[in-house]
Amino acid sequence: MSTNTIVKAQKEVFNDAVRGLVDSSVFTGVTSYVVVLSRTQAQGTNYGYNSGGLTTPADPTTSGGITNSIQKFPFSSDANTVDVANLTAVKYASAGQSSSTHGYTSGGSPSPEGNVIDKFTFATDANAVDIADLAYNGRYGVAGQSSTTHGYTSGGGPPGNVRNYIDKFPFTSDTNAVDVGDLAIARTYVAGQSSTENGYTSGGTVPTTTAIQKFPFASDTNASIIGYLSNAKDRFGAAGQNSLTHGYTSGGFDPPILTRIDKFPFASDTNATYIADLTVARYYAAGQSSEENGYTSAGIAINPGGSGRDTMIDKFPFASDANASDVGDLTFGNQNPAGQQY
Repeated sequence: MSTNTIVKAQKEVFNDAVRGLVDSSVFTGVTSYVVVLSRTQAQGTNYGYNSGGLTTPADPTTSGGITNSIQKFPFSSDANTVDVANLTAVKYASAGQSSSTHGYTSGGSPSPEGNVIDKFTFATDANAVDIADLAYNGRYGVAGQSSTTHGYTSGGGPPGNVRNYIDKFPFTSDTNAVDVGDLAIARTYVAGQSSTENGYTSGGTVPTTTAIQKFPFASDTNASIIGYLSNAKDRFGAAGQNSLTHGYTSGGFDPPILTRIDKFPFASDTNATYIADLTVARYYAAGQSSEENGYTSAGIAINPGGSGRDTMIDKFPFASDANASDVGDLTFGNQNPAGQQY
């Protein structure tokens, strides 16, 4: 049995014991030395998902190079994706959100898909349903964040009309999103991260930036700039991942296209640190997170044969600052898909 599997099992046993104590009729409220190990909805235990995107001609479901495919890959083993379902329409540059039971793909291009929120179930491989709309249309290049109760869609928009909106929609009901705050600076093609308490939007373009912006889940409040990514110039089209304690931004366009993986702490408002590299330079990729690892999948990548829409799934560990490894492939080359996890 691997070390990660043992640690995961220990966490589950410990949390089950604590929940049993709290739920028992003899619980007195005294819990000295007890800490419950929790995770966000932005960390999965079973599968990562890629939804939508711009594809190579090899994908038979595309319309003008855009797909509605939903692909999933396992966290328990290093394996290729399987095409399991479809979004309600073809779209790319959408934001991905995850509840404990469903994945969401919000916004994207082309119009009129720019305000649609699609929902698909994790328990069965079934097609998505259009369940609501964002507060404003024309949103692509957006970032997705997830609290335990709501999904968030931040930034985005066409280059001539970049938005600073932060939209929020509930997981408990199929209801339209509400504009609840603004980014400190409007950006598109941004990366999203989530802690248990805050959403983060990092990088972006028009104009390009390396800023890390933070907004709280507990109140509907504007975001503030709390740090910067490690590269000196620009960073857009990167993928976002999160452990329980840190946010990660992987890849992106500087220029040139980057391999770097940045890490920033959730406990303090601090600049990100360059801690590792992807296997190939890439941007316009999707990010997924398990409890132990971050994943960067698809995108436009620089490969030995040149650049193009990539199939590769990279995995890097949260426990150590180590380089990513190639652990699988998508069923077809793809860029600008949305990422979810379960």
